[in-house]
Amino acid sequence: MLHTEADFARMRKKVAAQAEPWSSGWNALVASGRSQLGAAPRPLATVIRGGPGQNFAQLYIDIARTYQLALRWKVSGDTQYADLAVTFLNAWSSTLTSITGNADRFLAAGIYGYQFANAAEIMRTYPGWAAADLARFQTMMLTVFYPLSADFLVRHNDAVITNYWANWDQCSLACILAVGILCDRADIYDEAMAYYKLGGGNGAALQAVHYVHPGHLGQWQESGRDQGHSTLGIGLAGALCEMAWNQGDDLYGYDNQRYLAGAQYVAKSNLTDDSGSFFSVPYLVYSNKQGTSTALSGASQGHRRPVWEMALHHYEGRLGVATGHVAAMAKSMRPEGDGGNGDQLGFGTLTFAREARTGRAPTGLTARLFGKQVVLSWWGTPDAISYTVRRAKRSGGPYTAVATGISGLLTWADTLEDNDTTFWYVVVAVSTSGKSSASNEVSVSRAPRLWLHLPFNERAGKTAADATKRWSSSVLSDGVVRVDGHKGRAVQLDGRSSFIQLPSGLLDELSDFTITVWVYLDTASTWARIFDFGSGTRRYMFLTARGPSGGPRFGMSLTQGYNEQTVDSGTPLPTQSWVHLAVSMRDRIGTLYIDGVASGVNSSMLYVPCDLGSDTVGWIGRSQFPADPYLHGSVDDFRVYNGALDAEAIAQLAGRR
Repeated sequence: MLHTEADFARMRKKVAAQAEPWSSGWNALVASGRSQLGAAPRPLATVIRGGPGQNFAQLYIDIARTYQLALRWKVSGDTQYADLAVTFLNAWSSTLTSITGNADRFLAAGIYGYQFANAAEIMRTYPGWAAADLARFQTMMLTVFYPLSADFLVRHNDAVITNYWANWDQCSLACILAVGILCDRADIYDEAMAYYKLGGGNGAALQAVHYVHPGHLGQWQESGRDQGHSTLGIGLAGALCEMAWNQGDDLYGYDNQRYLAGAQYVAKSNLTDDSGSFFSVPYLVYSNKQGTSTALSGASQGHRRPVWEMALHHYEGRLGVATGHVAAMAKSMRPEGDGGNGDQLGFGTLTFAREARTGRAPTGLTARLFGKQVVLSWWGTPDAISYTVRRAKRSGGPYTAVATGISGLLTWADTLEDNDTTFWYVVVAVSTSGKSSASNEVSVSRAPRLWLHLPFNERAGKTAADATKRWSSSVLSDGVVRVDGHKGRAVQLDGRSSFIQLPSGLLDELSDFTITVWVYLDTASTWARIFDFGSGTRRYMFLTARGPSGGPRFGMSLTQGYNEQTVDSGTPLPTQSWVHLAVSMRDRIGTLYIDGVASGVNSSMLYVPCDLGSDTVGWIGRSQFPADPYLHGSVDDFRVYNGALDAEAIAQLAGRR
C-alpha cells in the first residue's frame, strides 16, 4: 500500500549507511513512545467518535503503535516488534464490531480504516501472523470500516453533497482503496478509483482542487475554511495517490498533476517569506452549502502537519518534477515524526525519502489565450536555477528565446499583436550543469482555429464525422433521425431520449472560444440543452434553448451550480424555423448571438472551458442534469473554434454578411 518491499529495502540500506535524511527519520521512529516494546493493546467492541462517550483515541493510538512496530520490524529485522504488532492486530480483530457516534463516525472509519489496513498489509507477509488471523482481520475491515466509508460516498450522511468538506470524502476514499487492496477485492478498489475521478463530492479530484491558477497553483477546496483542514486534505489525498501508485495506477498525475497543484497551493499558503510574512496566493470566490469565501482563510495559517515528504519524493524522487513550496514545507519539518492526534501515520522522512532525479526537462506546459495575451504555465525540475521560454513560427522550430531567467512561480505571459500567426512554445530548464531538453510543445494563435466541425451531411449511419479530421466521430443515440437541414442535411432529436455524444477532450485546450450551431426547434422547452459539456452536475458548461428569462442562456459552473456564470438573452427563440446561435468568449467577455446579432453579454466571466478539467463529456441535445428535458428539434452545422470569432465573422456564418 503506502510502502513496497523495494521501499523497505531502501530504508534498510540508507539507515545502515547512516545516510541523511533517513537516519534522522529512523531515529525519530526509535524515539517515539508508540514504537516501543512492552505496551498492551486496548481493544474495544464499539468505537465512538462524536457525541457522548467518545473513546476513539484508544483506536488511533493502538493503530499508531501497530504501524510503528511494523516499521521497526521491517527496517531492523527484529521479530520482537513483529510479534507485538501481530498481538495488536489480533486483539482488535477479535473484539471490534462497530464504529458509532455522530457524523464524525465516518471520519473514524475513513482515517483509522486506511491506517489500520496499511499496518496489516505490512504484516501480512510475516510468518508469525497466522492465515486465520489475517482472514479475521480482513473480515473486520470489510464489515466494520468499509461499510461506513462506502455509505458516506453514496449518501453523505443524508445531507446535501456540498455540506461536507473535501477531507470527509478523501478519508472515505483512502479507506475504501486500502480495504480493496488488503482484502484482494478489485471491485472495492475500483469504487475508490472511479469516485476520485468522477465522484460528485468535494473530495473528488476536480472539486478538491477547485481551480488551477497560473503557474499550476491549485486552489484547495478548504483553503477558505482554515489551514488545518487544508493540510489534512493534502495528507489524505496523498495517501490515496500513493496507495494507487503502488498498484500501478497514477492518480498523482491525473489532470496534469492536479494533486501537486493543490499541494503547492496549500504549502505556499502556510509558508513565510524572508520577512516573516505569509506568502500571498490568488483566490477565486468559492461557495458551497457552508457559505461563500472570498479570500484565503487565516485560521490556523502556518499549520505544520507531517504529510509533505510523500508528495515531495513522488514528484522529485520518482519523476524529477520540482515541488517548490512542497519541498520547502517538507524540509522545514524534517524529520517527520509521530502523526500525533491520529490524523496521519507520520515518519515520512524515513519511509518516503528518495534522491531527487535531476537533468529532466520541464513538463506539463499549457497555454491559455485571453484576448491578445497567452499565459504559459509549466512544471519545473528539481535542479533548475531558472527557465527560458522559446517561441517559433512552426512546430519543431527553429525556436527563439523570448523570456529568460524565470524563477519562482512558473508562469509567463506573452502578448500577441499578430492576428494571423500561430506560435509554438517550449520551455527549457537552466541548471549548473547546463540546459535541459525542451518541454512538451504547445501552440497558440489569435486567429480562431476551427476546432471541430459537424456538418451532419452523412446520408445514414450512427456517427457524424468531424470535418477538421482532428477528432473521432460523434455518436448518434437511438432516436436521432437524418433530415433536411438549413443548407444540406441535419439531425433531428426527438425530445425524449435522443442526443449526440461528442468526442472526449474537446475543451481541454480552450480558453477564448466560439461555438456556433443552426437549430430548428419543434418545442422550446425550458432548460432543454443545445449543448452541454462537463462531468455531471458538479462542473458544467451549457447552452439552453430557453432559460429563466425566456430566451437562450449560456452558463458555466465549477462548484455544483454555485457561482454559476451566465450570459442571458431575453429574446425567445422561435419554433418551426431555423435559427443561428453562437456563444463566444474573448478575454473573459462572454457574448451570446442570435442570428448573428449580439443578444446578451457578460463582461466578467470567471471561468473558461479548460477549467472544467479532465473526464468531461460533451453532448448535443442532452443535459448534465437528469431532470432537464431533452432537445426537441433539429441541429445543423455545429462548430467549435479555438479562439473567439469577432462579430463580423459570426454574422457571416449566420448569413447576415
